[in-house]
Amino acid sequence: MTRRTLAVVSAGLSQPSSTRLLADQLAAATRDELVRRGAEVELRVVDLREYAHDVTNNLLTGFPPAALRAVLDTVTGADGIIAVTPIFNASYNGLFKSFFDVLEAESLVDRPVLIGATGGTARHSLALEHAVRPMFSHLRAVVVPTAVFAAPEDWSGGNADGALRGRIRRAAGELADQVERRLPAAGPADPFALTTDFLQMLGRADDAPVTSPGRTDAPPAPDSARAGSPPG
Repeated sequence: MTRRTLAVVSAGLSQPSSTRLLADQLAAATRDELVRRGAEVELRVVDLREYAHDVTNNLLTGFPPAALRAVLDTVTGADGIIAVTPIFNASYNGLFKSFFDVLEAESLVDRPVLIGATGGTARHSLALEHAVRPMFSHLRAVVVPTAVFAAPEDWSGGNADGALRGRIRRAAGELADQVERRLPAAGPADPFALTTDFLQMLGRADDAPVTSPGRTDAPPAPDSARAGSPPG
């Protein structure tokens, strides 16, 4: 049985949070779809409000505190990411953007991502397409086609109503497709790992001939070209 991990990033600021509720439902639907396909799935939930000060410190110093380092590794080492933000002023909130700003460059390349958002009115749903999707495209992640937005009228007694439930299932299936077609994630990349060997760092290929100082492997010049030889 293949083991998969899903990082679930919620940028909700209130508690309880409709953003976290949507993130949980997207995660549960994706997990159930992957389990149905024979995978073993671990959900790793990241509630960004708990790391707001650490994210700010990382922006100011350039170095993540230990707790944030573990969270960054969780996200960059997952097989797939579910990222949900509240919409403020027609875009993602500052905490959501700041968190993804402190990720190492290229750490999300080819990583499957499902995006979602919540807002006070359905008119904010376009923010997913003009703000959230372009951000992940810039990070070269693979964003699934269906983005899920939930307005207050989409909830009924704390549960997704029929239309929202259908969007959640469709998006979860798309994320499961993307995760399934990739090899299991090997974990976060080591930012200090060497990408070239010692000989390459010296500017020489592995198979370059090694010669003694002052020696050349060029063929000897013909006799007529040697110093002191009379012309032919």
